[in-house]
Amino acid sequence: MPPVDEPVMIWTGEAGTPERLVWRSRRFRVTDTPTALVGTCEWWRPFEPHTFGVGHPPLTIAGWRFQATADNGETHVFDVQPGDGDLGWRLVRIFD
Repeated sequence: MPPVDEPVMIWTGEAGTPERLVWRSRRFRVTDTPTALVGTCEWWRPFEPHTFGVGHPPLTIAGWRFQATADNGETHVFDVQPGDGDLGWRLVRIFD
C-alpha cells in the first residue's frame, strides 16, 4: 500500500505502547503486540552520511506497527509516527 499522511488519535498504555486508535472518526482497539519501528536518533543525523567503523548509529523508537480492529470486526495493520511538535500522531501506512 502506498504511504499515507493522515492525523490519528492514539491512546497509549503506561509503557508507551499504543492501545487504541481513532482514524477517520472510527475507533479501533489494538489486537496484537505493537512492534516498535526504529530510526536513527535525531542528534546523530548530522553524522549519518559518515561511517565510523563497526556497529550502527544509535537508534530510537520512530513509530509503531500494530494490528487494530473496529467494533464491526474490520481489521487493519497500521504504521504510526509521532507528529511534529505537539501535533499528535500521523498515520503513515495502512495494510489491509
